Amino acid sequence: MMVSEKATIMIVDDTADNLRILSEILNQSEYRVLAFKKEKMALDAIARDKPDLILLDIMMPEIDGYDFCQRLKISSVTKDIPVIFISALSGIDDKVKAFELGGIDYITKPFQAEEVLARVKTHVKLYRLQEQLEDYNRHLEGKIDERAKELLNAQRALGLALAKLTELRDYETGQHIERVQNLCQALACYTYQAGYYQSILTEDFIRDLFYASALHDIGKVGIPDDILLKPGKLDIMEFAIIKKHVDIGADTLEDVMKYHTNNSILNMGVDVIKYHHEKWNGKGYNIGLSGENIPLSARIMTLIDVYDALRSKRPYKEAWTHDETCRLIESEKGQHFDPKLVEVLLNNHVEFDHIFTQIK
Repeated sequence: MMVSEKATIMIVDDTADNLRILSEILNQSEYRVLAFKKEKMALDAIARDKPDLILLDIMMPEIDGYDFCQRLKISSVTKDIPVIFISALSGIDDKVKAFELGGIDYITKPFQAEEVLARVKTHVKLYRLQEQLEDYNRHLEGKIDERAKELLNAQRALGLALAKLTELRDYETGQHIERVQNLCQALACYTYQAGYYQSILTEDFIRDLFYASALHDIGKVGIPDDILLKPGKLDIMEFAIIKKHVDIGADTLEDVMKYHTNNSILNMGVDVIKYHHEKWNGKGYNIGLSGENIPLSARIMTLIDVYDALRSKRPYKEAWTHDETCRLIESEKGQHFDPKLVEVLLNNHVEFDHIFTQIK
C-alpha cells in the first residue's frame, strides 16, 4: 500500500449516533470510512476490503468487541490490523482485557474529536510504516536469496572448471567428469531407495556429492606428465608419485576452505579426494581406512571411479564391456568395495549402463 493513498478506517458500533459522529470526524480528515452497526456485516466486509485501522465498540448485541477482536487476531490475513477500542467501560480490568486480546489502544466514551484523530493518525502511520518495513524485508530477503544462488552457482562452476583443467592433462575422455557426477548421484539415490544409509543420504548430501565428485582427481595437476601420461604400467617409484595426487588435491581444497569453512561441497570434496582410493578391507591408500570408517561419499566415489575407469579406453588398455566390469566389481564385493553399494549397483546395472553410454 502506498503512503499517499487514503487510509481506510472501519468503525464497528451498534449505536447509530456514535457511527455518525465518528464518521463525520474522520471524513473531515480525508480518511475513507467504512461504518457498520452489525458485527457480522463488518467481519464479512473485512474479507473484501481490508482496512488500515478499526475503531471497535465493546458492548454489542451479537458479537462483543472482545470476541470480534479475537477473531481478527487468529487469522493470518487480519491479525496485523490495528484495533482501537472505544467504549463506555472505563474499568482497569476492561482495558487490560482489551490489550490482552490484541487491541493497540483504548478510548473511553464520551470521546473528544481531537483525541480520536490524534490516536487514529498515530496508529495508521505506525501500521503503514510496519507494512513498508515488512515489504522492504521481503524485498531484501529476495535479493539475498538471489545473491546467494549466484554465489553458489559461481562456486560450483569454479569447481567444475578446476576439475576440467585436470582432465585436459589426463588421458580420460572429455565426458568423464559428467559421467562420474551422474553415476555417483544415481548410486546415492538407488542406495537410499534400497533402505541403506538413509540417515546420511539426505537431499543435501546427494546434491553436494554431485558437485564434490567432480573434484576427486584435481590433485593430478601436480603430477609430472611423464608419469601421469605414461602409456604403460607404472613402476613402484612412479606409483608412489601418482599416489601423491590425493594429498595435493586435499591440501589444495583445505587451503580454500580456510576462507569458506562452512561450504558443504568443499567439505565433502576433501573427503572424496582423501579417501576415494581407500578399500573396504583396509588395503587402500593413503591412510588405510576400512569399512564404514571410510566416509560414505568416498565409498560411493571409489566404486564409480573404478566402474568408469574400467569401461573407458586408455592408451594402455581397451575399454571393458559393462558385463565384464560388473563381474569384476562383484568379485571385489567386501574387499575393494562396500558390499551394500555393490549390491545396489548390480541390482540397477541396466540404469548405470544407460548413464555411461548416454554421456560420451
